[in-house]
Amino acid sequence: MGLEVGHAVRTVKECVREAKADITVVTNLMEARLLIGDHALFEKLVKQTDEHHIWASSKFFEAKLQEQTERHRRFEDAAYNLEPNVKDGPGGLRDIQTIAWVAQRHFDTRALHELVQRGFLSEAEYRALVRGRNLLWRVRAGLHWLAGRREDRLLFDHQRSLAQQFGYRDKRGILAVELFMKHYYRTIKELALLNEILLQHFQETILARGRAHIRPINRRFQSHNDFLEVTHPRVFERSPFAMLELFLILQQRPTLKGVRADTIRLLRAGLRRADSKFHKDLACRSLFMELVRHGVGLTHALRRMNRYGVLGRYLPAFGKIVGQMQHDLFHVYTVDEHILMVVRNLRRFTVPAHAGEFPLASEIIKKQFKPERLYIAALFHDIAKGRGGDHSTLGAEDVEAFCRIHNMSDYDTRLVSWLVRHHLLMSTTAQRQDISDPEIVRAFARQVGDQEHLDFLYLLTVADIRGTSPKVWNAWKGRLLFQLYSETSRALARGVAEPLDVEAHVADLRAAARAILGKRGAYSPAVGQFWDGMEQEYFLRHDADSLAWHAAMIAHASASDLPIVATRYQPEIGGSEFLVYSPDRDDLFAILTGGLDRLNLSILDARIHTTRGGFALDTFVVHDHSGQAVTDARSLAQLQNGLRQHLLDPKPGPDRSNMLLPRQLKHFPIATRVTFAPAADRPMTIMEVVAQDRPGLLYQVALALKECRINLMAAKVSTYGERAEDIFFINTRSDHLAVTDSEQLGCLEQGIVRRLTPQRESPRAAQF
Repeated sequence: MGLEVGHAVRTVKECVREAKADITVVTNLMEARLLIGDHALFEKLVKQTDEHHIWASSKFFEAKLQEQTERHRRFEDAAYNLEPNVKDGPGGLRDIQTIAWVAQRHFDTRALHELVQRGFLSEAEYRALVRGRNLLWRVRAGLHWLAGRREDRLLFDHQRSLAQQFGYRDKRGILAVELFMKHYYRTIKELALLNEILLQHFQETILARGRAHIRPINRRFQSHNDFLEVTHPRVFERSPFAMLELFLILQQRPTLKGVRADTIRLLRAGLRRADSKFHKDLACRSLFMELVRHGVGLTHALRRMNRYGVLGRYLPAFGKIVGQMQHDLFHVYTVDEHILMVVRNLRRFTVPAHAGEFPLASEIIKKQFKPERLYIAALFHDIAKGRGGDHSTLGAEDVEAFCRIHNMSDYDTRLVSWLVRHHLLMSTTAQRQDISDPEIVRAFARQVGDQEHLDFLYLLTVADIRGTSPKVWNAWKGRLLFQLYSETSRALARGVAEPLDVEAHVADLRAAARAILGKRGAYSPAVGQFWDGMEQEYFLRHDADSLAWHAAMIAHASASDLPIVATRYQPEIGGSEFLVYSPDRDDLFAILTGGLDRLNLSILDARIHTTRGGFALDTFVVHDHSGQAVTDARSLAQLQNGLRQHLLDPKPGPDRSNMLLPRQLKHFPIATRVTFAPAADRPMTIMEVVAQDRPGLLYQVALALKECRINLMAAKVSTYGERAEDIFFINTRSDHLAVTDSEQLGCLEQGIVRRLTPQRESPRAAQF
């Protein structure tokens, strides 16, 4: 039948010995049923392994609680994983079984409904538990059927098929699979909360020792053995604002362990009173703003509010995005989890113990007056996702209404609304535009307006990128944002109407690089001669340290040293840097990208320069195949030698045309798209390529550029999960002007699309 059978042959004495030593063994024996054989022997086993002989209910409960905590930790305590585990993940089937096992050990119950009779579970909670369990059973059975084996992970391979089998259809721009997963996530959220309520209830019943210690807090709340509880069962009916006051008290009294199970139940029952007037009530507004302004413990408070359903009632727009996911590899959290992760990241900037993670952000946030404006912007920045239309614009309208209802000043309202409307501006500019161009920086500075807006936008941008996925943030993105922030700060300081004096700026860069070389005893007239052969563009694209490194590697070289290849690890950019200096040739960029691809390196950034003497000076920032910088000196030396040998004896890059995509990428097909736009003030064309991410992507683009006789000036590579969005700055090979010839552009577009269209396996049709 294809079932996995676990088995052992033991005496009763051996069973008892094994059960004493292992909580999983005694749990299995509790599930034992007599199929056939000696009834008396079976009863002997049951009796000698009951709670009166081994694993008293208190010890069993503590062990099961610890087991669940460790199990949840394996999933980073996140129920909303992109590919959740239906059985073992938080809110999964194992959590329901844990409730049943604890109840069975303590009360000798065999059915969950007996907990209703004992007053541990309400009839409504029981129905919710069974409804959730039945959904998970259906999902798990469907997974097994589709996989043809035991499979407890809700993999991308099966999500679309399951959504179809469950009857979901695309609706109002939301995919059927997203609607299905939203139903799943909301179900496990409910199950996780029921698990918390019941286990806490059991904890009070099973582990209670001695008299209860009750300390009054105010007329509505008291501490019961360090858990918060209401003083009267009708508190939330009489004073709906107490549903927010509860979280403020927890925030102000960090010694409290949590909320008593009965109070959580009363709170959830009181949510029906949280109607449209709830968030307009003066007491509620005051409490919510006090909670946000308090700062300390804000993340825990908001997460608990979301878990108990209060946050979605107080902010109805937030309630709509609870459990909502985006079916891609870039956003690894549901929208509500992502928003709370961004708030958490902002709060983390304020904690001195974490100041070393993001020193600039930690320094900036210390100077901010009324940081609650930043937290509110974070709460609303993605709140309008899934509604259709521009979520930034819709979110800005939502937050403006919120600010006015909560009596924030006109200035604060405009600032917060601007942050939500433009929360993608800085990341887009840094990753998709040439920020070495002073005009790009000046245009960005005009949009930002002043230092306060820049500070807030920088903080929100860093927190947002970090809150999208643990894998999305890297030092290279941090470097780009830091560069844009620094250059914009300087532009704002001198006045955005005043353009940068390019000649003076280049002179400053040369002087700074000269000083660096002088300290190393490496400056000579040859360096000045080398710099005189470079265009202004070269100096604008590099900092003084890079200019000094280039000069030290190149200025004193002889013809026999060519081609020059140098490498270094740059911890501040989180990448390994390659410098190549060689006589220029039409196919040099294709040769270089092919060589880097053969070395299994992925390119993050490419900058191409041609000297007045006809030499090419190209730089690349790279990661290895696992997305990490190469830091080992010996490995860098081997890569350096490998690329130089490739330049001396070029070979085609790896043929990846028949490469099969990884399992996850197969389920996110992305059609290759190429678009062109003129640069605002420079003789070049900006080409954007959106495609399925894959190894050697830049090499394939280089081959298309070579085929169509077009020069590349620079490239910026951005990857969003399965999606590559790369920007290329190109010009004509003959006269170095913008590419305007429609035949050339058509040649380039067709060549790139042809080369980047991946091979796919045909999906398996499945029914169950």
